[in-house]
Amino acid sequence: MKPDIRRLKTCITDAVAWSDRHQNEDGFWMGDLQSNSCMEAQWILAMHFLGIENDPKYPGVVQAILNEQRADGSWEVYYDAPAGDINTTVECYAALRAAGYAPQSRVLSRARRWIMDHGGLANIRVFTRYWLALLGEWPWEHTPALPPEMILLPTWAPFNIYRFSSWARATLLPLALLSSRRPVRPMAADRRLDELFPHGRKNFDYRLPRDHKGMGWEWFFFKMDRLLNRYVTWPVHPGRRLARRLCVEWIVRHQDADGVWGGIQPPFIYSLMALNAEGYAVTHPVLAAGLNAFGRHWSHEKNGGIYIHASESPVWDTLLTMLAQLDCGVCFETSAVLQRALAWIMGKFVTAPGDWQVTVRGVAPGAWAFERANTWYPDVDDTAVALILLAKLRRCAVRLPAAIEIGRALALATRWTLAMQSKNGGWGAFDRDNTSLLVTRIPFADFGETLDPPSVDVTAHVVEALGLLGYSRRSPAIRRALAYIKSEQEADGSWFGRWGVNYIYGTAAVLPALKAVGEDMQAAYIRRAADWIAARQKKDGSWGESCASYMDDRYRGRGPSTASQTAWALIALLAVGLHYYDDTLARGVDWLLDNQHGGTWDEPYYTGTGFPGYAVGQRINLAKNGENLAQGIELSRAFMINYNLYRHYFPLMALGRAAQHFS
Repeated sequence: MKPDIRRLKTCITDAVAWSDRHQNEDGFWMGDLQSNSCMEAQWILAMHFLGIENDPKYPGVVQAILNEQRADGSWEVYYDAPAGDINTTVECYAALRAAGYAPQSRVLSRARRWIMDHGGLANIRVFTRYWLALLGEWPWEHTPALPPEMILLPTWAPFNIYRFSSWARATLLPLALLSSRRPVRPMAADRRLDELFPHGRKNFDYRLPRDHKGMGWEWFFFKMDRLLNRYVTWPVHPGRRLARRLCVEWIVRHQDADGVWGGIQPPFIYSLMALNAEGYAVTHPVLAAGLNAFGRHWSHEKNGGIYIHASESPVWDTLLTMLAQLDCGVCFETSAVLQRALAWIMGKFVTAPGDWQVTVRGVAPGAWAFERANTWYPDVDDTAVALILLAKLRRCAVRLPAAIEIGRALALATRWTLAMQSKNGGWGAFDRDNTSLLVTRIPFADFGETLDPPSVDVTAHVVEALGLLGYSRRSPAIRRALAYIKSEQEADGSWFGRWGVNYIYGTAAVLPALKAVGEDMQAAYIRRAADWIAARQKKDGSWGESCASYMDDRYRGRGPSTASQTAWALIALLAVGLHYYDDTLARGVDWLLDNQHGGTWDEPYYTGTGFPGYAVGQRINLAKNGENLAQGIELSRAFMINYNLYRHYFPLMALGRAAQHFS
């Protein structure tokens, strides 16, 4: 069975044209990055904390919160989740109260009923407790204490800030300032949250939950937290003034050129409040730059609301769009679109110092970040995809503009990437060997992930890049990486997806990588992976996998049909290259052809992953450890993402490769 080649080529032409029309005039592509309503709720609460009352976005941000309330009164972590989330719902409730909504309003009556039916405030996470403490709705002494003195610890110390993932580190320092200052900016008396304490505030148990037994590490850190909370009230704090000054200097030094911190919302919003609590006025250039970013590329309008981005993905989106066009046979030398995009990408090559240098010494900077202005945290994944792109252009004997500059970038980025390989043979996203499980035991670490260990999907992209650059399986780096990848294969043949949902994504990353380094694509372990993908195809030819697969193995490769996951499955099978799967491939291609509208595809479902919510940052044995996590398939500790261009460039990539396969 073969797809209709003429129809396939027409679909590709339409999709390429859609991409061309949606290229930014500067040369990049960027889709809206959707997450959850905590982004808007926290912006509203931060505006209250900072005393900003006249931001013109305010009504639109409130409307975005209202737009996303579920029928049951709650708010969810990802689109069409099986259940709402207590933390998101409480933060949205507080934000709407801050915006002037009365407890008797329909929206808050429904939300409050849901909150009470799901355990009330006793079940909220640490981050939500911090937000309530900043508003005077929660006692600071019943939040985890974060001493700013952490910044004084040497790099070898177990709780040195560089033991934490880049995103946790950048969030932890501003929170440490807030935790030590304990500022309270209460809402007006008629906007307080008394109704969420139905038995009175004095009768509420604010203490952190103690789900540990015996006298292990959890018990130790619980006791230490109580001691640190008492220390805040002591009259003498040796080293605290120095620690606060160093924290402030670190935060100011780490501000990105566009005014953001770390390229993500949590350190962004907490840094604004922490610096303000340290005496920086909202008119100070540092705070003004951050606040201005919210009005530019860190928000977008939809359905009458203004949505706040959790991050932005212009480098990632641009690289993958370019690869998709190359897969479809677009000629670089005659495409002004691709030439503009390459010029923009090369302009984002990062040669500035970064946090990664604390643990990786003696290597010159040279990489790409995920966002447009984040130089402190270049991303191994983005760098790997950039290397894939440049390797393909070089292999096509394309006459590249500024060839010397591009050759230098290739050499620097390859050396940097090789230096970032971890001891187990894999690659993490931002740091090397960021695997200290001890930091996951502290009470602060209940929000998602505090570590950035190696993952199969990032490792696979690096392996694919190195293979295209001429590295063979005999290379020590490739040999170690392949051993890591094979050790991570699931019993059913699939691979876990750390940064995309989920086993379909992980498997689709691995198989092209194995092909690129010359693995035998008929090997038993590869056929097992391909058979797993084929077995997950639906009757209509599509694939889909729910975010719930991160907590329930029954959802592995199962869920609503999506264009991006259908494309990933096709990419996986096309890498194997066997005509044995042609019927499966043809049915998948036909589904994409049937579901293209206006040159692109619709996809409301979330297929991107920020944090699975496991704390350790890597896959776990759900059968043994799932019940110990404070989340179910609603993913209350997780952070899921809808990259709104996944629905476009991944299908385009798959169709381009399918056209080559069937030609």
